[in-house]
Amino acid sequence: MYIAYVVVAVLFALMLIGSGRGKLVREKRVTETITGLGVPLSWFVPLALLEIAAAVGLLVGIAYRPLGIAAGIGAFLYFVGAVITHFRAKDAKGSVAPGVLMLVSVAPVVLGFLSL
Repeated sequence: MYIAYVVVAVLFALMLIGSGRGKLVREKRVTETITGLGVPLSWFVPLALLEIAAAVGLLVGIAYRPLGIAAGIGAFLYFVGAVITHFRAKDAKGSVAPGVLMLVSVAPVVLGFLSL
């Protein structure tokens, strides 16, 4: 289970860093999507930092599993919020990507517990 955790943690961390980067540099597509949901530009940096912190937590969790588990739980809650935001904006189609990431965030939590 340890190897599975490492693989999932690294891949998910890369996804989180990519997503956070898109917010930090305000990529056009990301900015249009998120502001279209009613999220103000002032939230971009805090949201990006949350994703990057989760990525760092997952990677540190390779050595200290409780932190990786906590980071996975935090990422799950982050993406629950993203899905809710899409539904509140009546953007069910747009909720697919954060919904998938929400489900993926469960994997490091489960694998983290199994590899303790």
